[in-house]
Amino acid sequence: MALTLPAHPDPLADRLHASGLLAELAHGLGGPFHYLLPDRFDTNLAAFRTALTDARVDGRVYYAKKANKAGVFIDRCAAGGAGVDVASLGELRDALGHGVRGADLVVTGPAKAEPLLRVAVRQGALIAVDSLDELHNLLVLTEPRPPRVLLRVHPASQPGSRFGLVEAELDEALRDCAEAGDRLRMEGFSFHLSGYDPQQRADLAGDLVDLCLKARLLGLRADRISIGGGFAVDYVPADAWHTFLDRQHPGDYHDAKTFTTGDFYPYHPPVAGADALAAVLAARPSGTGPSLATRLRESGVLLLLEPGRALLDRAGSSVFTVQGVKDRTGYGILTVDGTSLSLSEQWFNSEYLPDPRLLTTRAPQRDATPYRACVGGASCLDSDLLTWRKIDFPARPNVGDLLVYPNTAGYQMDSNESSFHELPLPPKVVIDHPEGAARPRWRLDP
Repeated sequence: MALTLPAHPDPLADRLHASGLLAELAHGLGGPFHYLLPDRFDTNLAAFRTALTDARVDGRVYYAKKANKAGVFIDRCAAGGAGVDVASLGELRDALGHGVRGADLVVTGPAKAEPLLRVAVRQGALIAVDSLDELHNLLVLTEPRPPRVLLRVHPASQPGSRFGLVEAELDEALRDCAEAGDRLRMEGFSFHLSGYDPQQRADLAGDLVDLCLKARLLGLRADRISIGGGFAVDYVPADAWHTFLDRQHPGDYHDAKTFTTGDFYPYHPPVAGADALAAVLAARPSGTGPSLATRLRESGVLLLLEPGRALLDRAGSSVFTVQGVKDRTGYGILTVDGTSLSLSEQWFNSEYLPDPRLLTTRAPQRDATPYRACVGGASCLDSDLLTWRKIDFPARPNVGDLLVYPNTAGYQMDSNESSFHELPLPPKVVIDHPEGAARPRWRLDP
C-alpha cells in the first residue's frame, strides 16, 4: 500500500471541488490553472495581528511578495493596511500600482541596485541595508527626503549565511549612521534567518533589542526590529507525516528516486503560522530573563515581521488535466497538461508531498480498485515529474480528469514557472464565495 499524505480537511475547498466550476475553468482556459482564495489571506493576516495583540506587542505585518506573484493578495494588503516586503524594482512598482503606500513597503534582498534604492527612498520605503557598500550608496543619493533604513545583522547562529553585517561591519555602519545626522533615518535592525525554530528567532530578536538600546546612545532613532518570516505552514496531519518519514524509501518513487528526510519541507511542523509567532514572543531570548514580548514592550521597540507562505496557507491550489495514462509494472504514469515548474519544490531537488486529489465526472464504480501512479509533466524531459511518489488514486484516472494539488499558493505555484515548450503560464483564477450565492464566482487575477 502506498504512503498517503492527505491535506488537512478543507470544507471550503470541498464545496468548490463539488461545484463543477473547476471542470468548466479547465475547459474554458484550455490548460492548467491556479485558483486563489483571497478570503483565506485575510483570515491568516488577522491571526498574526491577533497574536501580536494577545502578547500586548506593538507590531506590523508585511506580506513577503516573493511568495506569490498574484495581484489580489497585494490588493488585500492595500485594503487591510498591511505592509508589503519587496526585493526588486518590479515588485516595488507592482505593490505601488496596487495601492500600497510607499511608507508601507520594506525593501529587502542583497546588493540592491541604485535604481531600486532611489525609487525606494523617493517613496519613503523602509530599506533593509545588507552591506556597507549599500549604506554608502544610500548616503550619496541626492533625494529630497532622507533614506529610512534598518541595518541587517548577520546571524551568528548561521555562520554560512550570506546575508547581513558581521560585528565589525555593524560597528562601522552605526558610526556612519550617527555621523550622517539628518541625511539618514536609522530606524532599527533586521535579520534573515533560515529555518523555523521559534527559540532561535527569539534569541536573535533579543540581540536586536539590545542593539537598539546601544544605537540610541549614539543619538539614533532605533525603535524597531524585523524578525523576517520563518513561520511554517501545517499541510498534513501529524500521524500521516511521521509515518511517511519513518517508512518512505526509494521503492515509493518512480525510478527508485532517492530522497532523504532532510530534503523535505516540514509539512507538519511542531508549531505553525500565527501560533509560531506567539511562540517566538513567549520565548525568553537566550533562555533567560523576561520573554521577548516583555523586552519589546519595556524597550519601546516595534516588531516587524515578513511572513509569506504563512499568510497564504490554504489560499490557493493548482489544477491540471490528465492527458494520458501509461501502465507500467506495479504502477502507472499519469501525464498532465503542465509541467513540474508549476510546483516549485522541484526547484529544491525535493518533492511537493501533499497528495493531489483526483476529480472525475464518471460515476463511482463499486468494483473500482486503487490505482497507483506517479505524475509526469507534458515536457520531453525525463525529470519532469510533478510527483515522483506513487500515489494511490481511488480508481484508474481517465483522460480529462482533473488533479488538484492542494495549498500551493505559498511559493509553489509560480516561483519557478516557465513557458518551456512555448506552453503558456497557467493563469490564476480568483474565487469568491458571496454570502447566499448558490455557487462560487470567479475572475482572472489582474
